[in-house]
Amino acid sequence: MRDFLDILARTAAETIQTGYYEIRKEMSFSRLSLKEAILNFKDTPIISEIKFASPSYGSIRRDITPEKAAREMELGGAVGISILTEPKHFKGQLNFITQVREVVRIPILMKDIILSPIQIDAAAAAGANVLLLINTLFDRGYCEESLEEMIDYAHSKGLEVLLETRTEEEFISALRTDAEIIGINNRDLKTLKVDLKVTERILKKHPCVGKIVISESGIEDAGDIRFLRRCGAQAFLVGTSIMKSNDIHGKVRELVRIHE
Repeated sequence: MRDFLDILARTAAETIQTGYYEIRKEMSFSRLSLKEAILNFKDTPIISEIKFASPSYGSIRRDITPEKAAREMELGGAVGISILTEPKHFKGQLNFITQVREVVRIPILMKDIILSPIQIDAAAAAGANVLLLINTLFDRGYCEESLEEMIDYAHSKGLEVLLETRTEEEFISALRTDAEIIGINNRDLKTLKVDLKVTERILKKHPCVGKIVISESGIEDAGDIRFLRRCGAQAFLVGTSIMKSNDIHGKVRELVRIHE
């Protein structure tokens, strides 16, 4: 039976075929490391996400530009910025990355349903520093290359890789890859349900050594950050709760300055 992740993958394959990810103009950008930024960050490392819609929430926000949101996030102290570029379900655009790259000096993550090296080329050309790969998509055979080949290709383009996992088995497998950063998604992309204890269950059994671990999805407030940090997560990707805030700068700063 098809679930929502299958729908996302099939939509992505169709979008690739339309030429959406074709490189229109080669540009030169400085290369920044999200891994190093997280390791050297003195407060709580928050990767703040720009997204205007999602399958679980529908429309999130329409009254702010990517540039304005990004400036507020950087001023609030975000360690990096994640940008949704998937057009159908998340209302993203590739040029959001280039627009944001021109106004911020922190690393940018391209977040999309990545199935093809064409999308990696697009990420590098647009000005991203990090690329999201989703482990499950490789397990289901949706990707054109193997996981190892896609990681190697991203590295050849000067990009770091955030490898997203959901299960214990995926997490263990991810630790053996060359991905710089491992993500644990608290949202089940099959059902869209969120459970922060996914991070707890995985890291309680498999404390991570040698990789940066990011907890993703469902993070609303200081209490969530404290809980996930006690579980062993080193950084936190926060999207909807920041984008819905009337004070993006203040919301990011509130999360960044959390201490036990």
